[in-house]
Amino acid sequence: MRKSILTVFSATMFLAASGAAQAEKAHWSYSGHGAPENWAKISPEFSSCAGKNQTPINLTGFIEAQLEPLRIAYIPGGHEILNNGHTVQVVYAPGSHITVDGIQFELKQFHFHAPSEHQINGKSFAMESHLVHADKDGNLAVLTVMYEEGQDNAALGQFWSLMPKEEGKNLTLPSHFNASEMLPANLDYYRFNGSLTTPPCTEGVRWLILKSPVTASKQQVEGFAHVMHHPNNRPLQPVNARPVLK
Repeated sequence: MRKSILTVFSATMFLAASGAAQAEKAHWSYSGHGAPENWAKISPEFSSCAGKNQTPINLTGFIEAQLEPLRIAYIPGGHEILNNGHTVQVVYAPGSHITVDGIQFELKQFHFHAPSEHQINGKSFAMESHLVHADKDGNLAVLTVMYEEGQDNAALGQFWSLMPKEEGKNLTLPSHFNASEMLPANLDYYRFNGSLTTPPCTEGVRWLILKSPVTASKQQVEGFAHVMHHPNNRPLQPVNARPVLK
């Protein structure tokens, strides 16, 4: 059991991701032979990419629900920034968590996609961030923040200039970053069950999409795009019979 938990944690740490080491060896990408439409065929480990509960989706057709307020307890812990070729990711030290369904999920890392992977009522956003959490059994919960192009984002400004421009490079941040600074004041959210948005596309992930976007400047969005050299958003996946709660 412990071995399977460690495997999930390893996938989490590189998710946006490189996924597990097997994912890297299979050379998945966002275009060409390794493009998203081919992920399930690249390797047996990626078979879940053809599943019925995949992410991202267009959030629409909402079901009214009495969702519990998010219980977020973050402390400064973002200590390392890396470029894994698929995203820019900030690794988080232990000690920060959210509570969902009475279960505590610890923040492991956060990373970015541009343009946004999800849509809300058909609307795409300039960028989105995924704050990836895991419980003690390796189950995942992802808190998502959408970015509209607008004013400069002060939280991103604390580490944006430090994004490694070369794949495989990492850098220690000069001080620990507090992920709570990335969140909007209004923490109302949408919820659905889905998957990782990158190989191995593991399902069973709790997705919590904050309703209120924040802003990032055109220069900040373009800065991320310049580092990535390509869009890193997986195409929308069928919702199928999944309820999207609000």
